[in-house]
Amino acid sequence: MPTIIYQVAMSLDGYIADVDGGVDWLPEGGADDYGYQEFYAGVVALVMGRRTYDQAISFDQWLFTGKPIYVFTSNPPEDNPHDVRFVQSDPADFVRDVASQYEGMVWLLGGANLAEQFRRDDLIDEYMLHVMPTILGRGVPLFGGDAPHTALELVATRAFDDGVVMLHYRRAGA
Repeated sequence: MPTIIYQVAMSLDGYIADVDGGVDWLPEGGADDYGYQEFYAGVVALVMGRRTYDQAISFDQWLFTGKPIYVFTSNPPEDNPHDVRFVQSDPADFVRDVASQYEGMVWLLGGANLAEQFRRDDLIDEYMLHVMPTILGRGVPLFGGDAPHTALELVATRAFDDGVVMLHYRRAGA
């Protein structure tokens, strides 16, 4: 079985996007990649929601090359310029039928709705949160919904010179 890891950047007050779903408040192209290259090298597949996919294809370049990508959506687009696989099953079925074919890290990278569905079904093994030294005040929360309590164990922390802090947790007892 793979390790499903929810790796995401968030504001200090717990938002992963602004009220319009934008992420232009995140640092871009700085001197430090916050461990991204090392993390991405260990990823065997990516999972995202449709809004995250739509945002990713709007960037100047496609950031997710060389890995299988699964996009959860009930409305797949007609074109598919990056050869992603569109998923219309629920997360538990996906993990049992598709993700179980992988060994290593499967990166759950966005958004709050999909992450909440995975969390509700107890499918996220690890959480890697990059806390940005920014307060948005409102926006898209890290999680939204009514999933039950999830106990976590700290795996690692790392502070960066610009104030970003990485918090890495695993599900308690995993």
